[in-house]
This record gives sequence, C-alpha cells and structure tokens, in this order.
Amino acid sequence: MMVLYSGTTCPFSQRCRFVLFEKGMDFEIRDIDLYNKPEDISVMNPYGQVPILVERDLILYESSIINEYIDERFPHPQLMPADPIMRARTRLFLYNFEKELFIHVSTLEDRSQADTKTKEAARHNIRDRLAQLAPLLLKNKYLLGEEFSMLDVAIAPLLWRLDHYEIELPKSAAPIQKYAERLFSRPAYIEALTPSEKVMRR
Repeated sequence: MMVLYSGTTCPFSQRCRFVLFEKGMDFEIRDIDLYNKPEDISVMNPYGQVPILVERDLILYESSIINEYIDERFPHPQLMPADPIMRARTRLFLYNFEKELFIHVSTLEDRSQADTKTKEAARHNIRDRLAQLAPLLLKNKYLLGEEFSMLDVAIAPLLWRLDHYEIELPKSAAPIQKYAERLFSRPAYIEALTPSEKVMRR
C-alpha cells in the first residue's frame, strides 16, 4: 500500500492528497508536524521536506513527481493529457506555476522570513499572476478546457489559501473565484482537506 507523509498545512502535500482521493484508491496518510519532523523524514528525503510517497522499496519526493507517478500507476481518471504535445505543454505550465506562483507561496509559508516587504512583494506577485489567468477561465471550466487535470490540482491549494495569505484578488479576477469554487466542490477535494486546512478559508 502507498503511504504519503504529508504536512497538515503544507500546500504541496495537499496536492498529493487531492490526487490520491481523485484516484479513489487504497493509501495511508501519515500526518507530519512540519515544525517537529521525525528523523526518518530526512532519511527518506535529503531536503527534509514533505510530501514523501513510499510504496514498497520506492521513495519519491516533490509533489509534481509524486503526482505524475500516481497518475501513471493508476491511470483512471487520467490527470495528465494523453496527447504527448498537450502533456508537454501541461508540464511547461506546471513548471511556470512553480517559478511564477509557488516560489512566492514558499516565501509566505516561511515562518523565519519576517521581512514584511518581501512578503508583501510575494502577495503582489501572486495577485498579478492569478489575475493574468482570469481571461483563460472566462470560457473554460478548467485550466485545460472542459477536463479536470493536473494543472487544477497544482493551483487549488494556493486558491484555497488566499484569505490565509491575506491576498485579495482584483475584481477583474472574478472568473478565478468561480473556478476556485468549482475545484473546492469536488468530493475528492473536500475529502483531502485536513482539519488545519479547513479553518484557513472563511
């Protein structure tokens, strides 16, 4: 059975929990206190971070690597496009999310980072980048069109935490808010939330 070592407030762990519940398969989630991590976390992941997926003698870390493995191992429902060109574009989109959005999420998540200016700049960057995505969601149900995909999985934890991160989107980003509600109403999304995450959103 797969075991996911997951931080109860970690947005990257939430992505993996979301995928596991979407697949509807057998797995175990082990909650990890991010500020008092057991020693074996650093043994399994040299960077000392969660999420970590363990299946027999396979140990994986990094949410995007874990999620692609789960998607290939359990192909229904498929979350990466079947077409190689679309799959490549999706990977590029995911890479851009990390570089343009989640690098700022890491700044906001970092408790040791007390610099208010840095955190405000991170909020500003996230707000601007999300506003740029809004036109795409005027006609599309999800980021790739009508089909729910790994792109939606990747961005959902950030959208859930906007209040928590004190990010207010401009009025022009209304399509993002509607899109977020579609994601949050998915049964797998609701199941994957931890009690600590539930209270992050008003």
